[in-house]
Amino acid sequence: MSNKTFDFKKLLKESQETLLNPKDYFSSMSLSGGMTEPLLKAVFYGTIAGLLALLWSVLGLSAMGGFGGFWGGAIGIMALIWSIIGSIIAVFVGGAIMLVISAICGGNTDYEACVRVTASLMVIYPINAFLAFFYGISLTLGSLVGVVVSLYSIYLMYQAVVQALKGKESAARIVAIVLVALIVIGFFAGRRATQTFQDYSDQFGEVRTEYVDQIRHT
Repeated sequence: MSNKTFDFKKLLKESQETLLNPKDYFSSMSLSGGMTEPLLKAVFYGTIAGLLALLWSVLGLSAMGGFGGFWGGAIGIMALIWSIIGSIIAVFVGGAIMLVISAICGGNTDYEACVRVTASLMVIYPINAFLAFFYGISLTLGSLVGVVVSLYSIYLMYQAVVQALKGKESAARIVAIVLVALIVIGFFAGRRATQTFQDYSDQFGEVRTEYVDQIRHT
């Protein structure tokens, strides 16, 4: 592990470069230096995403739109905790997946390099969490925004594989196309499931309101 002090300003600058100028960022990013930096970066992104999930849950602007207030806060806190834990798991599991993708594309198969790339790609986590309030407005709108974010994350992955891990462009393009197809299929398949869950959440909210009213009038 590296003994270097974690540089928060550097993290913010790298996050901006990853989102707005991914080709240049990934072509010059460091692929070594220990696991501490990518781990902290992943936890930072996971924490921000979790805090946003908590906020939208309290305001009732999440996919579980029937909730809000106390119940939304309780669910949001669980989402925050899971987001932080999940980010730690994701950076290492994602590093293994990135290693496989890079190998398929004939690129770098060093695990640390792949973990570092994965941590940088996780910048999309807080972006996705921030835009999740669209689910509270409309399930269809939220789903469409989610698809757009997912497509952009694939573009970032493509740049990471080609520029940072030196994979073959043709192979990376094929992998990206396959992932795009899976996202489109998942979008149409997930709409029905999300609508069903939303209906259940709304029904639960109505039952909860009736129960509270009964208690007040007892």
